[in-house]
Amino acid sequence: MKTLLISSLLALSASAWAQAPASVDVKDAWVRATVAQQKATGAFMQLTAKADVRVVEVRSPVAGIAQIHEMALDKDVMRMREVKGLALPAGRTVELKPGGYHVMLMDLKGQVKAGDVVPVTLVFEGKDGQRSTLEVKAAVRALGSAGSAAPAAPAEDHSKHKH
Repeated sequence: MKTLLISSLLALSASAWAQAPASVDVKDAWVRATVAQQKATGAFMQLTAKADVRVVEVRSPVAGIAQIHEMALDKDVMRMREVKGLALPAGRTVELKPGGYHVMLMDLKGQVKAGDVVPVTLVFEGKDGQRSTLEVKAAVRALGSAGSAAPAAPAEDHSKHKH
């Protein structure tokens, strides 16, 4: 009985170690708020890995589909495309930001409102093929709020309009 208990504990410890969070620091994680009926939005953050890893998958319970995307200029046209993995070189900060690499949350299950917190799970893969996960809590920011990299539209003066 004692041997079975020790074996079980060792197996659980090994399993927990394999699923331990990656050695990646996440800063300033946020998601852009949506309007009613909007079906997609982006998540942004700064990632710094302690060892070379790749982000190979993203998940979020607020979206039916979550992918890593890249915005890039192609023949004078800005295009967005999915990337199957994003390298995080050791010690270098990789910024996921509007107009560059970002997490695309699609097939949203509901409106994402300013002030909400969206969980985003990042799946990392090391050079050895070992995978680990890290859950990030991303604050939802209104379009045009500080740090969203999108300026607010100027208020329009309606005082001269006859309506």
